[in-house]
Amino acid sequence: MNLQELTTQYNFKDRTIVVTGGAGVLGGEMACALVGCGANVVILDRDTALAERLIQRFESTTAGRAIVVYGDVLQPESLQTATETVLKEFGRIDGLINAAGGNKPQATTSAENSFFDLPPDALRFVFDLNILGTILPSQIIGKQMAQQKSGVILNISSMNSFRPLTRIPAYSAAKAGVSNFTQWLAVHMAQEYSANIRVNAIAPGFFIGQQNRRLLLNEDDSLTPRGQAIIAHTPMGRFGNPEDLLGVVLWLLSPASAFVTGVVIPIDGGFSAFSGV
Repeated sequence: MNLQELTTQYNFKDRTIVVTGGAGVLGGEMACALVGCGANVVILDRDTALAERLIQRFESTTAGRAIVVYGDVLQPESLQTATETVLKEFGRIDGLINAAGGNKPQATTSAENSFFDLPPDALRFVFDLNILGTILPSQIIGKQMAQQKSGVILNISSMNSFRPLTRIPAYSAAKAGVSNFTQWLAVHMAQEYSANIRVNAIAPGFFIGQQNRRLLLNEDDSLTPRGQAIIAHTPMGRFGNPEDLLGVVLWLLSPASAFVTGVVIPIDGGFSAFSGV
């Protein structure tokens, strides 16, 4: 394969990628990278105002195009309407990134909040957002891919699916479910519909966001004890930046990974490889 052929594999011109939770930190960075590679990117989110502000980052980009579409990953009717909007605008859907997800403080243990007292509503919220929030878009947009006989689904798992962290039982279990579902769906799509439909996942390690900032950093941005423990077990000695995800994301969405399906790839600075000794 020569350089031109390799470069062409990462040219997403005329390919349409839907990013659920696309207004978030990680989803937004993926959206920006895909627009830069020429893709038509659909930022699907409940917070359309935040998504519209993200669109401003693309104003100087002439490679691809981005639009905002309202969508609630827990409401099939909303997802169906969003899919119809995307098809009307672009004609097909080539990729889906299931970036919607997250945790909830009420589902996190602490000195004041025992595991035995975690409320079912909070646990259910975390499971629904991460598991159903991945399965439902995969059903509705995946059905379109089945009809096309081609497409790529990329799920967002977590390092917690490999090594569950203390204090976040619901989130760790939910992300383990995302990893398992990724493997199941990869086999199902390839065997039942088309070998040209691939399903993979990435498992980010420790990235600082609004949900975990105060768990990892003090007010002066020094490390909390939890942050220190994570860095001590990360051979590369730092937290991840959203840009660290992009190489693997683009590879898994591109024809360069045409024979890759059903994998969950850690992006964690070596955390999962380190035994601690």
